[in-house]
Amino acid sequence: MPARACAWREGVGSTLRAPVVLRTLPVLLMISFLIPPRLGVSGLFSAVTLLAVPLAPLSAQTDYYNTDAGRPVRVEDAYAIERRAVELQMAPFRLERSRGGSYRWGIEPEIAVGLLPRTQVEVGFPLAHVEGVAGRRQTALAGIEASVLYNLNAETRLPALAIVADVILPVGAMAPDKAYPSLKAIATKTLSWARFHVNGQVTMGDAPIAPATTGSAAPTAELSRWLVGVAVDRTLPLRSLLLTAELVTSQPIDATEPTAWDVAGGARYQLSPRLAVDGGGGYRLSGSDAGWFLTAGAAVSLGLPWSPRR
Repeated sequence: MPARACAWREGVGSTLRAPVVLRTLPVLLMISFLIPPRLGVSGLFSAVTLLAVPLAPLSAQTDYYNTDAGRPVRVEDAYAIERRAVELQMAPFRLERSRGGSYRWGIEPEIAVGLLPRTQVEVGFPLAHVEGVAGRRQTALAGIEASVLYNLNAETRLPALAIVADVILPVGAMAPDKAYPSLKAIATKTLSWARFHVNGQVTMGDAPIAPATTGSAAPTAELSRWLVGVAVDRTLPLRSLLLTAELVTSQPIDATEPTAWDVAGGARYQLSPRLAVDGGGGYRLSGSDAGWFLTAGAAVSLGLPWSPRR
């Protein structure tokens, strides 16, 4: 099948066939990234995957346009990855410092698969590290997070809509004491100068028995009774760059804790046809963990080893 020039997400926009030169150029650029730089365990995993999986034709040049939760901000768009696509998120990193002086960081390797049209299945393995002001330190798996995103419609005069079903499983020393399911609704509207996103999420279940510093999910997957966020982003397509900013308010799962307000911003950049990187930062204006935070991550886009239907 020839490469597609513009339809990164299935069902969105028209599909155009690029000239032969434009279809060949991404393949040539991808060759230079078959042997990735030294990136520790994540880099080794990516290298093995790239060499072991037969890649299907995939247009990943616009992956920077896809805003996943936590990369670099928490508010995401209403679109799933393309059908038959595979996205490996190489240990997205988040560092937080509270006003009390304690630090915590988390990494969450994830894999996302476009199994069905407009449907994305994702599994993450958050690893958390907490460092208290008294010298107490703890590093452990903070659960396993699984989610399914379904895009309800392509964007027209109405915004694109999506629903997400998510669950955090009690696996690991720093995981919740039980499973916590949640539901999220997403809306995305594109204007000529920017895109706007609205996220609303509700989590079911009682507060964890263990203290929040040792029993909650990782910093990249906080437990909130409810969360509402608004984000705006602007794309610079000639530079393969997306700039974004958000405002998020949430109520922790523990009803005794105050409501949190976060402001954040960041950027996503398409480093190669298959590799997108991101970084950002923000400040928690209120809440029990008020303070600043930084995020960084990268994602490799692959294709499932079967050909699309002709």
